[in-house]
Amino acid sequence: MNTRPGVCARKRRFSSEAEAIAVALRATITLRPYRCQLCREWHLTSRTKGMKSLPR
Repeated sequence: MNTRPGVCARKRRFSSEAEAIAVALRATITLRPYRCQLCREWHLTSRTKGMKSLPR
């Protein structure tokens, strides 16, 4: 997933995929983690098309 610099700057960053998944599982909406190509950390997105599902 390509993230624009302005979007990356506004998003919360997670140092590990496991941390991002834990937050995504607690959310009230469907979120998926992805590795940002700009900052190399993990962000969450609500876009799910073509992404693997998280276990509930």
